[in-house]
Amino acid sequence: MLQRSPESPDTAAAAADGTVPHVQQLRQALLWPLRLMQAPGAGVTDDAQASRAPWQVLRDLGERSPWREQFDEYTGDTEGFHERHYNEFVAFLPYVQRFLYGHGRAQRGHDDAGAAGSPMRIFRRTDIAAARVVPRPGDAPVTLSVVHIDLYFFFGVEVVLLNVEVLSENLPLPLAQDLMYRFGRAYPPGWDARGEPLHCLAAFEWLDADGSVLAASDAQDQEAFLRHVAEHRAPRIARHWEFVLAPLVNHHSTAEGPLRYRQIEYHRMPMMAYLALDDPRRLSRHDFIRLGLVTGGSETLATALGPDGTGGPLPFAESHLADFERQFCYDRFWAEAGAAPHTRYLCSGPALVVVGTSGSEFFRCKDRGVLAQFRHQHFLLFLIAHLQKATLLMYSDRLAEALTSMDVTVPSSVKRFKRQIRLTYVAFLGFTHRYWFHEISEQAHVKALFHMCTRHLGIDALYAEVKDRVHDMNGYLDADSLRRQANTVVRLTVVTIFGLIGTVTTGFLGMNLLAEPDAPLATKLAYFFAVLVPTVVLTMYTMVKSKRLSDFLDIVSDERVPVWTKFKAFFAVWRSPDA
Repeated sequence: MLQRSPESPDTAAAAADGTVPHVQQLRQALLWPLRLMQAPGAGVTDDAQASRAPWQVLRDLGERSPWREQFDEYTGDTEGFHERHYNEFVAFLPYVQRFLYGHGRAQRGHDDAGAAGSPMRIFRRTDIAAARVVPRPGDAPVTLSVVHIDLYFFFGVEVVLLNVEVLSENLPLPLAQDLMYRFGRAYPPGWDARGEPLHCLAAFEWLDADGSVLAASDAQDQEAFLRHVAEHRAPRIARHWEFVLAPLVNHHSTAEGPLRYRQIEYHRMPMMAYLALDDPRRLSRHDFIRLGLVTGGSETLATALGPDGTGGPLPFAESHLADFERQFCYDRFWAEAGAAPHTRYLCSGPALVVVGTSGSEFFRCKDRGVLAQFRHQHFLLFLIAHLQKATLLMYSDRLAEALTSMDVTVPSSVKRFKRQIRLTYVAFLGFTHRYWFHEISEQAHVKALFHMCTRHLGIDALYAEVKDRVHDMNGYLDADSLRRQANTVVRLTVVTIFGLIGTVTTGFLGMNLLAEPDAPLATKLAYFFAVLVPTVVLTMYTMVKSKRLSDFLDIVSDERVPVWTKFKAFFAVWRSPDA
């Protein structure tokens, strides 16, 4: 395993004498939701595009893409199925199991319709082995092992989630906090007076197995980010993250690619972290606040230790953090007893952090301990919560885009708008019945962590809001359809009433105005067309005037209206609209 580069002298000395709490192992898992977009020029009626799922497009690229579909232990060889996978499976309720693993034993590659297999598809790239980062300007480089890099696709949902898990060992706590804070940034939120990116890593490089640089961050290129926002009104994704996602390309870039994505949430990626410390009890309340809210480490070792040698200053006002433990901490296992004593979970919604004792075998166990739970059950509950939020935001975007692009004066635009709303309505129903869960497990800690995550993300309120918007849009279409039907009925009624006059007049007592039974065929045809053409013209003219004639009939049927007013209403049928 790749190890961390040497620490700075003061931090190394402080860590050696035990002044600063030490993180024996840090695992950090990013989960970045992105919205999949149609290629420029592709319309909603492009059946060839719509019939191919995004993972099919990626799979069909073959050697032109570094991504390979991942057939996991539930769909691949049973020899790879271990106890940790069984524990993962039984942790969830049956309907969640069907979402995650499908029905029965079905090979994902042969079940693209999502009927029997899992609606979730996983692709993995293995060419990136490590990440070399510099937390702040002047810091020593830190090398992180890349455990895996995956893409998660979902049947019927235009969302993809990028998952990156990295590992490092033997880190002082302030450095670990800084890595948690700075690692998952899609682009810099700003720059300081020296041109250094704010809240980001000072340097970032992806490395292959031989240590060669595959891609590096360009966060210092302030002009490129400014120019991109000025041109596209959309943020520019940093170069090292664009490299990871390729051949997926940013929807607002000029690059061409078979799949395009767009940012759907904040640039700071949702993150999970696992920290194994020598003694978690040495962490102060300030330390836990910085870990739980992922606020980063202190600028210097002196401020990291604080005046009393522990803790350091609070990142926010005391009044703001008064109920931190109640809001963000799950302390069921924060006790002397148990298989993994002094284990604490911190959940803020965008972050889920577990802190425990490195000396506990159960805490470090990859098969049945806390580490196994972190990488399996806890990861999946985190994934479900963020999939739900990202999908709801995606549907909200789709509704807004459909409404923005509609021009009521252009029939084709109205038709396209109706189709988009109908498709969104059907897709939202599919999401509700396939991916929308309030409960995912009856295991106490999984259930509690999922509730904490969804509560902080505000998913229930977001679902209610999007559901109301979808139903409002669909209700508008239904009302518009009824209005059109009513108008059609009115026009047919007017034509029938006025046509009835001619029908009764010419058909009175079966009278034939022109008795030409023995006339030549040409004469009969001449009479036929002589009657047909004026009848068609009169019928079409009646339909043109049907709205005004309908108003006239309403006035005629009103007994309270004087006769003269009824005559004026009749003549108003031919009055100019501007009169």
